Amino acid sequence: MRSRIALTALAVTALAAAATACGPENSDAPSAAGTAATTAAAAPTTAAPTTAPPAAAPTSAAPTSAAPAKSAKPSASTPGPGDKTGYGQSCGANDLTFSAKLETQAGGYLQITAKAKPGITCVLSGEHPVIAFGSGGIEAANAEQAVGTPITLSGSTVAYAGVNPKSSKDNQAIEFRDVIIGIGNADPNPASIPVGAVKVDKPIVTNWHTSAKDAVPGV
Repeated sequence: MRSRIALTALAVTALAAAATACGPENSDAPSAAGTAATTAAAAPTTAAPTTAPPAAAPTSAAPTSAAPAKSAKPSASTPGPGDKTGYGQSCGANDLTFSAKLETQAGGYLQITAKAKPGITCVLSGEHPVIAFGSGGIEAANAEQAVGTPITLSGSTVAYAGVNPKSSKDNQAIEFRDVIIGIGNADPNPASIPVGAVKVDKPIVTNWHTSAKDAVPGV
């Protein structure tokens, strides 16, 4: 009876030893499998960012090709070389040089000449210049009914106007030594030139002309 109990105890001990020996082998297998699964799962995660950046390249290329089209519009409206801004402008008194001399024809009159200053080309209207005497502004009336032809002044071209300082028949007159010349009533820079001693009463003035003989008042 004792020998059976001893044999039974030995059998239990052997089974326990066998179970212990098998335990580590079984526990190692899941660990290895888990490690492999973790590594396999991590691989796609790191691969996705590697392939994503190339997709951004076409997006940045689109603005680069569109930029030249935007800069082309301003360049088309920019004036090219040879622009002559101001060429052929209307003459003002400050664009011209004036002179005056006393003529004896037609009872005596003042011949006014006008030339463009160096480097200036301007158009003088066919109307009469604005002529005034003294600080009180005794202004000359128009001696002609019609408007003449515009005159382009440049270089040595000269325009003439004739002023009769005294068109009245009486003896009332005021003596002046300078005449004020403007081109149009709105001229902001009228010129004043000496004319010598002249008696002024109801003065008249012709239009501008290219010929001196056409600028004689009262003829």
